Amino acid sequence: MKNWLKQNRGFVIFLVCLGLFRTAMADWNPVPTGSMRPTILEGDVVLVNRLAYDAKLPLTNITLSHLGEPQRGDIVTFNSPKDGTRLIKRLVAVPGDVVEMRDDVLILNGQPARYADVQPAVESVGGGVAVPALRAIESIAGQQRTVQFLDRVAAKRSFGPVVVPRDHYFMLGDNRDNSEDSRYIGFVPRSDIIGRANHILVSADITDRWQPRLGRFASALN
Repeated sequence: MKNWLKQNRGFVIFLVCLGLFRTAMADWNPVPTGSMRPTILEGDVVLVNRLAYDAKLPLTNITLSHLGEPQRGDIVTFNSPKDGTRLIKRLVAVPGDVVEMRDDVLILNGQPARYADVQPAVESVGGGVAVPALRAIESIAGQQRTVQFLDRVAAKRSFGPVVVPRDHYFMLGDNRDNSEDSRYIGFVPRSDIIGRANHILVSADITDRWQPRLGRFASALN
């Protein structure tokens, strides 16, 4: 073992540095589910900036310094307060915000979102089943993004109003009727936020023999 380590010292150092880089500065995460469709697709690999909000001690959840504040509209990765699963969602409400939803219409601090450019779509929900869907541009609190609503799917389309507590955030998936987000797992503590996702590195169609989706390579996330 000692001889192997000596002969491969450079490779071992590279792996250690890579591990520290991924746990302290930047990370890349494959996306296995469709909760952020159509913004992020299954098979996308997103680049996550771990220094967007906090500098943390590598391999721990200990915050060394606050570097920035999470903002409404950010796409973030975080550990679920329910079971620790790593998730990626849209941050829609910050501490002190009053957030609610009525029949899929998001309402923030008493102001309902506006929906424009509504387009029909067909969305797969697994098991060879597809359901009708609607996609629209949602505008709220100075932010715009494309969201999706599914028909014939059980979902929590109304909730609240609730006040986001201090040092916590409210997350929603862009695929509103197929997302386990803060409607189900509760508010997300800042300490559980890993970083902000800004770009897609690479992408492959997991439903078609992992064919590369070249048009999504190095594309920015909105």
